Amino acid sequence: MATLGLVGPFMTCYDKTGETMIIRGLFSEIVDRLVERGGAIHPSLVRAGTAFTSWIVAGHDHVTPFDPEILKKLLDNMLRDEKVQVLYHTSFVSPVMEGKSLKRIIVDSKSGLQGIAAKVFIDCTGDADVAYRSGVPCDKGNEKLGIMQPASMFFRIGNVNLEEVEADIQANKHNFYRKNGVNYRSFHWRVEEARKNGDWSLDRVSIGMFRGVAPDEWSINTSRIMGIDATDNQSLTFGEMEGRRQVEEIFKFLVKYVPGCSNAKLLSSASTLGIRESRHVHGEYTLDSEDILKGRVPEDTILLASNSIDIHGRFGPTSNEYKTVEDGNWYGIPFRSLIPQDVDQLLIAGRCISATADAAGAIRVMPPCMGTGQAAGTAAAIAAKTNCNVRDIDYHHLRKMLIEQNVFLPSN
Repeated sequence: MATLGLVGPFMTCYDKTGETMIIRGLFSEIVDRLVERGGAIHPSLVRAGTAFTSWIVAGHDHVTPFDPEILKKLLDNMLRDEKVQVLYHTSFVSPVMEGKSLKRIIVDSKSGLQGIAAKVFIDCTGDADVAYRSGVPCDKGNEKLGIMQPASMFFRIGNVNLEEVEADIQANKHNFYRKNGVNYRSFHWRVEEARKNGDWSLDRVSIGMFRGVAPDEWSINTSRIMGIDATDNQSLTFGEMEGRRQVEEIFKFLVKYVPGCSNAKLLSSASTLGIRESRHVHGEYTLDSEDILKGRVPEDTILLASNSIDIHGRFGPTSNEYKTVEDGNWYGIPFRSLIPQDVDQLLIAGRCISATADAAGAIRVMPPCMGTGQAAGTAAAIAAKTNCNVRDIDYHHLRKMLIEQNVFLPSN
């Protein structure tokens, strides 16, 4: 999502107070390396309510602006340095099971169909494709309401005059407000003007405009494509085409109506949709909204986070629900939420871990996804080296190894 999807910035990796960076480990290693290359601004230097956060305050302190082009090269180099065998242009097709154990997977690529055997597999597809096809029970979106969060098509623009943009925001910032579940924030006064003139047809009232590393480069998160099913190729195809249509309309609006953007250039639109939600696996523990809001930290916690519950579009395309942690400064994601029901030797990481639709609205963003990925990778290594079932891993040992990898965890 950070490269192909142009999703940016990385959301907060700090605790609720904004004093402690709590998502560290691999995430902080990537950020530090980006900063060294001029490809990111360290989150410690980025505060809420600024251009870096589209002037949003709640839940947006210490985000990380980054350059996706520099990130692409960095990640390739990190994989190469660690001698990881990478197979791009390769898609998962089906599992090969022996009883309840996943033994091999069949993939399709430019080389044709291939089988890959492993002692442990990790499903990081975002859509739980491996888990679902292996027989793990899953929910799709919010099953009670029969909906999934909408998708977005990100794009990046350049040649923007920061001073003119900032001046218009500051002159109208007193008029930020929330009404009937809708946030009226950045440039809603410009959107209203454009709608009256027939230059705005989208069901959006504000512009999500996030300053990048370079002061003239910005990420735009405004498009909203409702009803997209990320597990259906026809739905995804429609979503990408509709996303590009919306990008064109939003960009034309920016050039015509937003001060500082009259000479803006469209740098790139994402090559794939930004998907907020699809499947949620049923795991040994299901993280729920109370766990997050009440700041619960289970004994087998493998990641601390304070990311807020962020639900888009539940009550229509303009709606947004946002709930920050109420008790404590963070919550814990348990190892059990990475272990799926009914299938052995499979772990889950990313937005499709075992969580309710509401709880997933908090941990679906990129820093927590990297944290669950690091935990799943470490657990898989333990299981592979000791020839044990992933369900039998001693979580105390797992946590000890994660702490040695600079993961921030409480001591139990």
